[in-house]
Amino acid sequence: MKNIEIFFRKVLLKIFLFFSKNHNTNGIPEISNKKLLIIRLNRIGDALVTTPLINSLKNNFNPMIYLLADKKNHFVFKNNHAIEEVIIFDKKKGLRETIEYLNKMDFDVIIDTHTDVSTTVSLLIAYLSAPIKIGFNKENRKIYTHLVPILNTKVFHVIDRLLEITNYLLNYKGSLEKYNIEYSISEEALLHADSFLNKYIDKFIVGINISAGSDARFWGIENYKRLIMALDYDNVIPIILCAPSDIVKAESISENNIPIYYSESFEIFTAIITKLDILITPDTSIVHIASALKVPVFGLYVQYDTDDTIWYPYASDYEIVLTKEATLKNISFNEVKTKLIPFIEKYHEK
Repeated sequence: MKNIEIFFRKVLLKIFLFFSKNHNTNGIPEISNKKLLIIRLNRIGDALVTTPLINSLKNNFNPMIYLLADKKNHFVFKNNHAIEEVIIFDKKKGLRETIEYLNKMDFDVIIDTHTDVSTTVSLLIAYLSAPIKIGFNKENRKIYTHLVPILNTKVFHVIDRLLEITNYLLNYKGSLEKYNIEYSISEEALLHADSFLNKYIDKFIVGINISAGSDARFWGIENYKRLIMALDYDNVIPIILCAPSDIVKAESISENNIPIYYSESFEIFTAIITKLDILITPDTSIVHIASALKVPVFGLYVQYDTDDTIWYPYASDYEIVLTKEATLKNISFNEVKTKLIPFIEKYHEK
């Protein structure tokens, strides 16, 4: 049923765009000190990789930044110093009510950070009354007043592709400052992580995250057991990290010998990363938290049916094992061990 709904929404968008007037204009728009709405829906990882763009816009143009986020990702922007207000998009209210609410806020500029075409986002932007609408040069280009080139997805990290918006607005004059992911963790969450690790003070802590939101990115119970056995170094403490939905898998791996850390709260869950010496994880949003904190990452990545650059840690040292197959399950333990042990020793011996 959901697939049918998506199909018809895409058809309706194509019809809408076909009959729409082209709003593209020439020249670089001036956004300094303007009231600006950034749209960033979708998942946690999508929100995290947008934070460098937000900070670069604030530092270069000092606009009043408002952000339209999703119920699934709005908390990522909590306490972001560059944002005036985070507005949560509620699908139950419908597009019309959302458009009316946003138009009352009288924005000067709308920036669409999505590099794919979203029916919802396209219709939102089309009916918002801001005089400047900035988006990437893609299939729904007619709804924007100004178009930003999309950098080669096979070459450039997703963060660099998003930062191209700032480059464009600066008219490509000068080199753009290096911006990392920003994510704020409360003192309460940090105290929770401290309490959990209280008995492991002065240990070399290796976090092993087994959760990634899909079975295709679960490496397997026996593989994780062998990985933990390979971490047989003085002073090394492995900690299993998981989502609550994967607690049974975590317990099977631990066998009551390895500590397990999990939480329903994303903030409390990610607080543990601030205490790690190394994070081992499949490709998931906490890769970007590690990047924000510059924690070294050993990643297990699926790059199936695409040549796009993987979402590797933007600012952390990292090593990866990558498969072109649809699942991590066919990555052998020996393939992981060959790369992991030198990576562990690189930091453990410091």
